Formats: sequence, structure tokens, C-alpha cells
Amino acid sequence: MSTLSKRFPTVVIANLKPQVEGGKYPVKRVVGERLEISADVFKDGHDVKTVLLMGKKVGEARWQLRKMSELDNDRWSTSVGLREEGTYLFRVRAFSDPFESWLHDFERRLTGDQEDFSTEIQEGIIILQHAAELAEKRKNNKDAQALQDLAKVLKKSKADKVPAVFEKTAVRNLMSRYPDMSESTDSEEFVEVTVEHEQAQFSAWYEFFPRSAKGSATEHSTLRDCIPRIEDAVKMGFDVVYFPPIHPIGVSHRKGKNNTTTCEPDDVGSPWAIGSEHGGHKAVEPALGTVEDFAWLVKEARERGVEIAMDFAINCSPDHPYVKEHPDWFYQRPDGTIKYAENPPKKYQDIYPLNFHCEDWKNLWEELLSVVQFWVDQGVTIFRVDNPHTKPVAFWQWLIGEIHKNHPRTIFLAEAFTRPKMMQTLGKAGFAQSYTYFTWRETKWELMEYVYELTKGEMRDYYRANFWPNTPDILPHHLQNAKPAAFKMRATLAATLMPSWGMYSGYEFCEGEPLPGREEYLDSEKYQLKERDWDKPGNIKAFISKLNQIRKDHACFKSYTNIEFIPSDNDQLLAYYRWSEDPDSLILCVVNLDPEKTHSSNIHLDLEAMGLEAGKEFEVKDLMYEDSYQWRDSTNFVSLDPTTKPVHLFEVIKSS
Repeated sequence: MSTLSKRFPTVVIANLKPQVEGGKYPVKRVVGERLEISADVFKDGHDVKTVLLMGKKVGEARWQLRKMSELDNDRWSTSVGLREEGTYLFRVRAFSDPFESWLHDFERRLTGDQEDFSTEIQEGIIILQHAAELAEKRKNNKDAQALQDLAKVLKKSKADKVPAVFEKTAVRNLMSRYPDMSESTDSEEFVEVTVEHEQAQFSAWYEFFPRSAKGSATEHSTLRDCIPRIEDAVKMGFDVVYFPPIHPIGVSHRKGKNNTTTCEPDDVGSPWAIGSEHGGHKAVEPALGTVEDFAWLVKEARERGVEIAMDFAINCSPDHPYVKEHPDWFYQRPDGTIKYAENPPKKYQDIYPLNFHCEDWKNLWEELLSVVQFWVDQGVTIFRVDNPHTKPVAFWQWLIGEIHKNHPRTIFLAEAFTRPKMMQTLGKAGFAQSYTYFTWRETKWELMEYVYELTKGEMRDYYRANFWPNTPDILPHHLQNAKPAAFKMRATLAATLMPSWGMYSGYEFCEGEPLPGREEYLDSEKYQLKERDWDKPGNIKAFISKLNQIRKDHACFKSYTNIEFIPSDNDQLLAYYRWSEDPDSLILCVVNLDPEKTHSSNIHLDLEAMGLEAGKEFEVKDLMYEDSYQWRDSTNFVSLDPTTKPVHLFEVIKSS
């Protein structure tokens, strides 16, 4: 015979949202956002339910309560404002509300033929007196007296007069402060939310190689030569400057220009082949300077409003100190030699990958944690992580968690161009942002589908996309030998479809000469110093600057999910709008996806959804080109010439 060991739940609470894998991972948000929390709540019988959201910051003892509202079909919801960074827990509490149930039944009885209401009135008095006792326990004598007075009023009231007194908002609000929760049920599941600072979601990245800062193909630049490039990035509106690895570069099997296996004496090698006689991951390439130079540069950049993002590339050249000190940390062939990295058909003879599953894995993991901590101590707050998908997810969850214990504002960006599920899991495991497939999404329908997948589905709760039109590794076909219009168009898409975007230097000069037959740059900067005129005529710096300024001036670009696409009659025109919580803040974007031809079309606005009144004139002001148009109806005509005006960024100014 079974034995009941504890009180059974009085209410069913199910399908609590949002959750990531049933609460295994936290939901992500940033300060200033609102979080919508919902659950299915129901019970036997016809009692009126009260459903509360309980929330607190981790470490606090007291739960804060707020009422949830019923949507339909037993679905309840509320939203909370997230004003401070930290980790929060939320759960749902539900119970039968004696007062509301009593009042509801009392009103229904009045519609029948019942004549004697003395029992019902006595039940109401008991409920009011119990609430008064709760008020006294909380030392709120004013409320306690008001509740006792209501009990006296009820005792003297005629039945048909009861609703007029007790339906009043003031009475219901008073009673809601002292609910009888003796038979309440709390959800077994929690919603855990990590609230991060704004830059975890909204940022503009600019990547350049410090060794090419002067733009000379023969003279190696130093970290102290980087200030003009940082100031140039500031002028273009970027707030994060990302450096490829700055560590000592190995000599053994050093790659030559264009990734050849033949290295000439003056070849500088790939910065991702880390480690030499001058040190490993806690050292700086001598040709760049010293650790002290780097710490100085971080400080100088921050004074200019820019954070320097460091590349955390867990690659070791054959000359890395780890190879001699810990050969067991690497993959070994049967003959005892160490395996170099491969991604067939690509071969990386200059890099030895670490074995995260070796017998001494604990010391290896601790050492890599100390590397990150070392650079955090030098002032680094952002890490771009190279190929995280080739290392165990458990390692990243552990490392990021350890760093966040003392440095919760540290941002990790995943450079993981790999299978979707791995990219998604890295986001769940702690990476604040990730590279994406945007680089290869070209058509209107591909872009719409991908953006909706990122912002409207489950990924929104744990994955933040960072859109890059190019990287040192990737020169997509649509940018190869392309016209400036293609670069302007792709930059606009990256910067306005997502809160975070980035570009690799040379983009502002529309560099697009490919390695024949490959999605790679000819004379890649990964393997050689790059000669550049940083003020080369014909650049699109002014366009990039204006684009980033528009993003900063309009709060709608800082949010992640506030985007809706607008139907257009031409598949070469992509139209969408973004809005902020201020109902009068609205930006309408129209982008010509064809850099070769002018395209025209009607676009069809959902006036009601956009907060616009049908038949009432409104102004659209092009923030990029400062043109202005008067529109009235839902259907409006646009035409974009890629050579003069490839995009519209309209501020919608509603009539007063």
C-alpha cells in the first residue's frame, strides 16, 4: 500500500517559458530589456486563480512577487524589466484566490432564486478577517483596520449591495496584498536569466592586423604604431577593435605568402601559429613589442571609447614551449611524433592542435584558463575565440564560467563557422556572441528566413548573432572584384539586421581580389605584411561612419527581436523596419540587393502594426542621404540606384 509523503500540488503549472533545454542553460538578455515569462496554469474545479511570478537575483533571500495575467486557454504571462546585470531566477506560484472566488460565486448566486445569503456573507467575513490578521503580522495596522472595517460593512450589507462595495478596484487591490497562500503551488522549474551589459548585444567591430598598422609591405609595425588605426576606427564609429593573435610566431614550418609551404627569409608567418623561443600564449611577438606595450595600448584605446578584443587561438606552433614541456598535451602518431592540424584537404603544418582528452587534461585546462586570466589582468574584456567548435563544449562552459566568477562583464565571441547545432550549443554554453552564416546569405528569401530564425525562434534566448560581411579567412563570391555598391549594401544589411556587426580592414577600400577559385583573398594578410594607403581615394569610410552613427542615434538598432520584414513587389529590394519601446521611434530600411542595376518597387506597409494612421500623411526622412518624402497610404514607391543610392534608411516621422 502506497504512502503519501507530502502534500499534493493544488495547481498544475506547466510549459514554463522561456527556457533553454528545460532550464539546463540560462536565458540571455541585456540591461534595459524586458523579459516575457509565461506558463500554463490550471486546476480542478471553478475557483478563481491568482498566478504570481516570483523573481529574485541570485544571492538575494527575498522573492519579489508580481501578478501574471491570463492570455487564453489557461496560458498566463507577465513581463519584467531587467535593470541590473547579474543572474536572476524566476518561478511561478499559483493558488485559488478565496476572496475572488467568493465574490465571483456571490455575484452568480444573485442571478438565481436564492433568498438567504447569510452563509455566504459569513464566509466573506471570515476571508476578510483572515486578511486583516495577515496585515497585522506584517505590522500594517492601517490595512488591518481597513479590512476589519470592510468585514463590518459586509456584516450589515444587503446581498444585492455587496458587489457594488467589493468589486471596487481599491478593495480588490487591498485584498491582493494579503492573499491566502496556504494551499499555493510553486513551479518545480525555474527560468534562469543572465542579464549582461549592453555591449554583449550591441557592438560594432573593426579588425586589423597590428603588424600592418603603418600600411607598409616591408616595415613591420608595432603595437605603439596602432593608435592612428584605432583613431580611424573611432571616426568610422566602431567601438571594438579586434586584433588577430599578437603572440610570438613559430619558425618551424612557417607558412609563406598565400599559405605556401615555402617560406622566404622575410616572411612573417601566420599569427595563428603561436609560440617560439620568445614564449607562448602569455607573450607578445617581439616585432610588435611587449606585454607592457599591449597593456598601454588597451588603456589608450579605452580612453578613445574603444575596447580591444584579443584573439584566443588555442594553436601551438612546433616551437611553442608547451611542445617541450608537455608533449603529452598533443596528439601523437604511433612513431611518437606530434600530429599537425588538418582539415582535409587543408593542412596546417605550422600548427600542433592540443588534445583536450589527454591523461593530463586537468592541468591543460587549468593552464589555458590561466592564459585568459593573464590577459584579463592586462585589461582585456573581450575575446574572439578561434575555432571553438574543435574543442570540447564542456571546456568552454567551464572556462567561461570560471572567468565570469570574478569578471562577469567579459565577452566571448565564437568564431565557429560549423554545423548549426554546434554553433547553437556554444551559445548555450556561455559565448555572448557568434559569427554566423550571414556571409553566405545573399537572396531576399535567404536573408528573411535566416534573420527570423535568429530573432523569432528559440535561438533568440541563447544565441546572439554578430554579422560580418568579410573576414581575413573569407572573401565571399559576391564581394570578389565587386563595385563599391556591393560593399555598401552588405555593410548596411549587417549593421541594420543585427545589433552587432563587424568588418575586416580593407573593406572600407572595397578590397576584393580573390585567390583564383577560392573564397579567400589574394596576397592574404594572414601570411604577409599588407601595403595600404589608409586614406586611399574612393574609399567608403564616410558611408560606414554614417551607418554606425545612425545605429548609435536610434535605440531600435540596439534590440534583438524588434524587426519585421515588409512585402515588396521586387525580389531585389529587401525592406524591413525596426522600432524601440518609444512608439514614435521607427526606422524603415530598404536595400537594393543588386549592385549592378537600379531596382524599383512598391512596398506595402502594415500601417496599424507600425503605429501609423491610415489616410493620414507622414514623413519619411532618409538618414543616410538626407532626402525627405511625404507618404500617406500603405503602398509606396521606392527606387534605388546602386551607384548613387543603394539603400534607404528612413526615419518615419508620424504626424502630430
